This record gives sequence, C-alpha cells and structure tokens, in this order.
Amino acid sequence: MKKNINTSITKAIAAFLILVTFGFTSDFVKPIQKKWESLFDGKTLTGWHSYNQDKVVGWMIEDGMLTTDGSGGDLTTDKEYGDFDLRFEFKIPAGSNSGVLYKVIEKQEIKRTVHSAPEYQIIDDTGYIVKNAQGEQIGLKESQKSGANYDMNAPLDKTAFKPAGTWNKGRIVVKGSNVKHYLNNKLVADYTYGDANWLKQVQESKFKDWPYATPHHKGKIALQSHNAKEKMWFRSIRIQEL
Repeated sequence: MKKNINTSITKAIAAFLILVTFGFTSDFVKPIQKKWESLFDGKTLTGWHSYNQDKVVGWMIEDGMLTTDGSGGDLTTDKEYGDFDLRFEFKIPAGSNSGVLYKVIEKQEIKRTVHSAPEYQIIDDTGYIVKNAQGEQIGLKESQKSGANYDMNAPLDKTAFKPAGTWNKGRIVVKGSNVKHYLNNKLVADYTYGDANWLKQVQESKFKDWPYATPHHKGKIALQSHNAKEKMWFRSIRIQEL
C-alpha cells in the first residue's frame, strides 16, 4: 500500500513538473499581454515634446485632433520604444506631406528626426507637387507614396490610401528586425531592418552618411511637420509594447 502511495505521489510530481516546464494548456492560464498605451487622447500633449527641445512648440489640439502650425519642428515622444505595435489615424488636405518616424535618436548634433529614423510616409499621393533641379514638375517616386518606408520600400498595395481630406488608418509593427507598415488594414511595407539588403539600399540612398545608416533597435516616435503650408491632423494614437 505504501509503495502505491509513493508511486502516485511520484507521478503527480512528474506531471506538475511537465506542466511547469512546457506550459499549461488549460484555459485558466493565459499569456500576459501588455496593455495599450494612449499616446494622444485628444485632450493633452503629455508625453510629447518638440524634437531637441524641452517643451512642445507649434503643436496644438483642435477639436480633439492633433495638428501644427509648422513652427516647432517634429513632435517627439518622451519615451523610447523597441518592439511595438503603433496605431494611429491621420488626415491631410490636398498637396500636403507628413510622416510618422520611429527609432528616432534624439541628440543636439542630429538636427532632424529623419537623419536617424525610418519614416512611415504620409502624403497626398496624387496632388503633391514635386519639382526637379530645373524647376520642372515631376511625379512622386513610388517609394515616396503613403504607407511606404520612405525612399526605401514602395507600398505593396497601391489601392490602400484614401484621398486627401479623408481619414486614413496607419499602423507600424516592429518586432525584432522585422518591420511592417499597414494602411487602412492593408499590408503596404514589410522589410528586415539592418539586413544585407537593407544595408545595400541605404548605401545607395541619401541616408548613407547619416546616423540612419547605423542599425539601432530602440528609439523615439515622432510626427513630422514640414512647414506651415503643409497641414495635417492626427487622432487616436496608441501603442502596445511587444
């Protein structure tokens, strides 16, 4: 009898150790997910500052939307992020240009966010005017259109962007070296940050002599402001660290 009890106890302990080692399969144990963090709730600019400044300049809240008069440069998060899922909504008028940058390195010697950070492009795909050195009007390159990894990866789906004047949904997912952009729930960019192909592209681009060219995992998030003529609006900005 004692032998049977000892055997039962041994089996129970072994079963428990297997569960601990390989994970519980029952529904009462759920993986812990980090909560969504609101970066802009339509009420305050807490958690943000103008790039390379200690306060917010030129950005304001209008009817629950985040916008700018173009005077303060890019708006930057106080916090750095590594792996994350960032979601936001944006609207631009005809002829405007903006973007959401990530992996931003903030240092006084780095004058602009784009010098260190990839950019989720936001632009009026059909109405933005681009001119060459001779002053002639030319069209945008595919890698400069909305949802692109700016000047690196053209949008995978050319139908994703809704016209200027309407709200669009943006999403950026960074997990390890993989980066994905979504536009209105459609995958528009999918690349491996820092791999051989990425490094080759950078060396053939205007980014090659910038801090951008040195891969780095963590950085701040920034909303781009070109000038007072190029207006934009953001709302419902939230992030989940992965």
